[in-house]
Amino acid sequence: MAIQSINLTEKLSTFQEYWSPKIIAELNQQHVKLAKFKGDFMMHHHEHEDELFYVVAGELFIELEDQTLHLKAGECVVIPKGVAHKPYAPEEVHVMLFEPASTLNTGNVENERTVHRPENL
Repeated sequence: MAIQSINLTEKLSTFQEYWSPKIIAELNQQHVKLAKFKGDFMMHHHEHEDELFYVVAGELFIELEDQTLHLKAGECVVIPKGVAHKPYAPEEVHVMLFEPASTLNTGNVENERTVHRPENL
């Protein structure tokens, strides 16, 4: 098996849609995903999974019950399982996510933005 590096810029250039994470790697039953966000998402939580957001480019806001996080490029945060959160981005932001393979992007909410089987890039 050939081990290869992953160029995040190249992977991000292969898609345009927002709020639709793409799998770029797997490790220890975890998915490493890339996504582009713009606008508002919905408030949701993940019953059994922690979720790490790492901002590759741009700025990401994550609304929690008692505060709003403001993440800039090079910053990350772990949202613990069970914590309600609402990501949003006034301008396009590029994000890398680390989360268990079982994690649905919309958590406990099922709607038109739910991605059941993320695409592998």
